[in-house]
Amino acid sequence: MCQSSRMLNIAVRTENSERHVRVSAEELAALVRRIGGEGDHFLVLQRVPDLPDVFAQVWHETGGDWAVEHRDGRGYFEATADGPDAVASVLVGWARQEPGWDARLTWSPLDAGPARVVPPLDLGDHEREALEDHVRGVLAAGYATRAGLAEVAEEYLATGDRRPVSRHQARELADRLWLERVAEQASWRGETDPERLTRAFEALDAAGITARENFTCCRTCGQAEIGDEAGPGARGFVYFHGQSTQAAAAGRGLTLHYGGFDDSAATTTAVGLEVVAALEAAGLAAEWNRDPGRAITVTPLDWRRRLVG
Repeated sequence: MCQSSRMLNIAVRTENSERHVRVSAEELAALVRRIGGEGDHFLVLQRVPDLPDVFAQVWHETGGDWAVEHRDGRGYFEATADGPDAVASVLVGWARQEPGWDARLTWSPLDAGPARVVPPLDLGDHEREALEDHVRGVLAAGYATRAGLAEVAEEYLATGDRRPVSRHQARELADRLWLERVAEQASWRGETDPERLTRAFEALDAAGITARENFTCCRTCGQAEIGDEAGPGARGFVYFHGQSTQAAAAGRGLTLHYGGFDDSAATTTAVGLEVVAALEAAGLAAEWNRDPGRAITVTPLDWRRRLVG
C-alpha cells in the first residue's frame, strides 16, 4: 500500500497552534496520546476539504476524563472515553467515515443553540459582483481556510467609516462560495499541477533547498523572511509569493524566486538547476535561461489546487 493511501483525509489542529494535514492513523493516535499537559489539552479534526459544521474534537487534562465531541448534519454530540486508545479508535473511524464508527462510545446530544438569522447583504449589483468575484479569486488560489475566506469577504468592501458586510454575513457568503468550489473540485481526477508542484517542493526541501508555497505577500517580504525558514544544513531556497499565486490561478504561469544562502551566483545557479530538475521530475515544465538573476517560470500550468481549509 502506498504512503498516500494510508493517510487520513483530515486536518488536525492542536491547542498549541500546530496543524497536521493528512496524518496516518498512527500519527493521529500519537497526537491523542500526547495531549493533557499545559497548553496542549485538545485536538480539533476537520475533513479535507473542510465542511461547515462538520468536525470532531477531544479534550483531556492529565489525570482527568477524555471528552469527545462531534458535529455533522444530524446534530452535535458528546461522549466520554476511558483512555487514549478508545479515543484514537473513534477518531480514526470518524476520519475514515467507517459505518458504525460512533457505536464505540455512548453519545449524548449537545445543545448548539438556536440557528442564527443572518440578514441578506444590502449591496448593489456592482458591489455584490465585485465581492463575489474577489472571494472566488481567493478560492481559486487554493490556500485559504474557511475562516480566512470569511475575513476576506468581511474586509474587501470595508472603508474607514463603512463596513457593509458583517462578520456573520461574511461567513455565510464565504461558506456558500466555498461549497461551490468543493463541488467543482469533486469532478477533478488524478494529480493536478499544484499537487505536482507540492511534490517537487517536498523533494527540494528534503534535499536541503528550503521550499515554500504561497510564502508572504510579495518578493520584498519573501526575500527578507525566507532565511528564517531555513533548517540546519539548508543550502538555498525557492518560493513563490501570494501575488504569484494569484497570477498562476489567473492562468499566467507561476514565478519562482530562488537563491543560495551564501549569496553567491554559483550557488544560486546550482539551486536554480536543482529546482528545474525537481519540477521536470514531477511532470512540470520550467522556463529558465540559467541566469541567476532571472526568475524561473512554471508554464504552461493548469492551476487547480484542491482546498484543505
